[in-house]
Amino acid sequence: MCAKPPTGPATDPVRGPDDPHTRAGCDSRRPWCPADVRIAVRRVVDRWCREEGSPCDEDALSDALLVASELTTNAILHGGGVTEVDVDLEGRAVRVSVCDRSERLPVFTPSAGLREHRRTGGRGWPIVCLLSRDVRVTDLPAGGKRITAVVPVR
Repeated sequence: MCAKPPTGPATDPVRGPDDPHTRAGCDSRRPWCPADVRIAVRRVVDRWCREEGSPCDEDALSDALLVASELTTNAILHGGGVTEVDVDLEGRAVRVSVCDRSERLPVFTPSAGLREHRRTGGRGWPIVCLLSRDVRVTDLPAGGKRITAVVPVR
């Protein structure tokens, strides 16, 4: 299991898929999906903006939502499924951590020119790396890995 970071007044870490309070009305009997994680990111950032009394940067929030989607989708497609998700704030950024069952590292696939535009797949990891201030991959003691991306939102 992923270790959860400590919580504070401006954080709202997301728990496992069985926690009915964290899935924003999603069916908690099914596994995590990208939409669930996007909802969690939006909820954490919206709450932070309300507490700060300032509007959210929608472009920056869009980047964080895209990173959350890509991490979740990659865990589903290449990691044997999502085992846990954590979303919280780190300074002026949102930290999204997605755990999966695979120990295989993500692969950066460079583009080979115009013909690559028709190829499907292979763009998620470069997007995560481009939009994130920090990306870390950590092996988990019980197997699998945790990928954490920190995306500036202000």
